[in-house]
Amino acid sequence: QLQLVESGGGLVQPGGSLRLSCAASGFTSDYYAIGWFRQAPGKEREGVSCISSSDGSTYYADSVKGRFTISRDNAKNTVYLQMNSLKPEDTAVYYCAADPTVCTYYLLIVGMDYWGKGTLVTVSS
Repeated sequence: QLQLVESGGGLVQPGGSLRLSCAASGFTSDYYAIGWFRQAPGKEREGVSCISSSDGSTYYADSVKGRFTISRDNAKNTVYLQMNSLKPEDTAVYYCAADPTVCTYYLLIVGMDYWGKGTLVTVSS
């Protein structure tokens, strides 16, 4: 069973940075898409970014392009989300997710098969 554990959330001031980590274990497929989703209070879940384990291809939501960067360390089975120039509207619970396929923009819309428990990011002064 694939397990995903997020870390790195916290409180940061507007304009600041945070790096989220997603440690994955229990892969049963040769390749996966691993992504980040977020859900703010009272709002629907939003796909933020994903990356393919096979070729490193990435997708980003328009709301985070140019500010967030997703990366992977295959040796550590860990995916990172570097978040810069954070805004109050980035406040949300951030979830790591995985799917035994390649990263596509469609996956950011419909979601993935496996989910972590989430980590809270609060952007506030």
